[in-house]
Amino acid sequence: MTKKVSNRKPTKKHQRSNNLFSVIIAGGSGTRFWPLSRLETPKQLLHIGSHKKTLIQATVSRMSPVVSFKRTYIVTNSGQVESINLQLLSMTGLSWDKQFIIEPEAKNTAPAIGLAAVYLRRIDPKAVMVVLPSDHVIKNNRKFHSAVLLGAQASGDGFLVTIGIKPDKPETGYGYIHCGDKIKQGVYHVKEFKEKPDRERALKYLQAENYYWNSGIFIWQADTILRAMKKHMPKLYEGLVKIDKAMGTERVQEVVKTVFSKLKSESIDYGILEKAHRVALVPVDMGWSDVGSWNALDHVLPVDGDKNVKKGNLISIQNKNSILYGGERLIAAVGLEGMIVVDTPDATLICRRDKAQEVRKIVDILKKRGAREYSTHRTMLRPWGSYTILELGDRFKIKKIEVKPGAKLSHQMHHHRSEHWIVVAGTAKVTNGDRVYDVHPNESTYIPMSTKHRLENPGMIPLQIIEVQNGDYLEEDDIVRFDDIYKRKTQK
Repeated sequence: MTKKVSNRKPTKKHQRSNNLFSVIIAGGSGTRFWPLSRLETPKQLLHIGSHKKTLIQATVSRMSPVVSFKRTYIVTNSGQVESINLQLLSMTGLSWDKQFIIEPEAKNTAPAIGLAAVYLRRIDPKAVMVVLPSDHVIKNNRKFHSAVLLGAQASGDGFLVTIGIKPDKPETGYGYIHCGDKIKQGVYHVKEFKEKPDRERALKYLQAENYYWNSGIFIWQADTILRAMKKHMPKLYEGLVKIDKAMGTERVQEVVKTVFSKLKSESIDYGILEKAHRVALVPVDMGWSDVGSWNALDHVLPVDGDKNVKKGNLISIQNKNSILYGGERLIAAVGLEGMIVVDTPDATLICRRDKAQEVRKIVDILKKRGAREYSTHRTMLRPWGSYTILELGDRFKIKKIEVKPGAKLSHQMHHHRSEHWIVVAGTAKVTNGDRVYDVHPNESTYIPMSTKHRLENPGMIPLQIIEVQNGDYLEEDDIVRFDDIYKRKTQK
């Protein structure tokens, strides 16, 4: 974990906030957004509420007028680094390789934030952290920026600052914050945090006018939050001290892994904010939604006259207050009320809107079964293009592979499968053992098991091939890489 040096020139706004760092928490799995969200493509990597940007792209872009890209860090697990890096590279034109802070295992927000605080304090002893979830929607960026800058000012007085959202309905899926006396213009003391309420209590909070939704967006000095951890979470702090001492050595990753394996999974709200005294609130109405479940889509997508959210190839007749979300395959719905229907190429979700929070139970069952629908979609994006699983059976798998112009897969080998490639469009440059040759449309080639090989697209149009795999084991981890231009793990 070393600081990335960027060639990007900071703007005046960046110079104005030169102690601010963005810390984006991006390790979640978004289980309540199944079947669109999967283990390998969690919610933050999806396009929800925006046709141009995924949620994590929107989060990074939203902060850029206040915090430069080179001061933005992503806290995630190693399994998501490649996908996030690819998305941010495509948006910014910059490599984000050095701006990841890797959690060896998920232990909730307190350990993740503590790890980031140790890292950033090494870069800048006066670092101010803006901690952001990677999967929220914010419609009014101007108000958001103002709230962040107000919070940054308050953090200079030693406050732990949270951004609160004015409720517009009796929401039972959010935690609440009881707002106290004014500290200064736009900043208030926090009296207490409230757990997710039942509907009756949520109605009282809505009517009281001094209760706010807990957005999960926090602002504080790295040193301040570490001192709070020393007081309120001493075991976590002891582990962070060990990590801090190992920074800059070859042992740091090993120490981080050892420390995290012994930590309790705990949220920053429960571990620190509910116990600390100098906690401040910046209330703001900025068109916020955490898009926590399918039930929240009407906050980020248009609704029709019957309060339906509709996306995809649909025939909708006499439906009310329902979410109909699909893709190319036709969804035909008649007479639904208060329902959710979500269709993907390999799975369909149907449930009542008041049961949207229960979708995670489906994911738990799929995980126990070891079902493919738990972890992956049929179409998966890769740095070089994409692949789609067309058919899967005993000892065989058929894929459609698309390689972008000028791109190439890693030089690799498989121990347990052979591959047959049929070119549909474009020209393939194939490395097959010691031979290098071109394969044109309606031609094919065979890659024997345990043979080093590579597929490239030397042309100016996308290369499309049909790949037929055959063998005893056909999973994606049967890859030994010898060379990879995208710097994924290679054989030593």
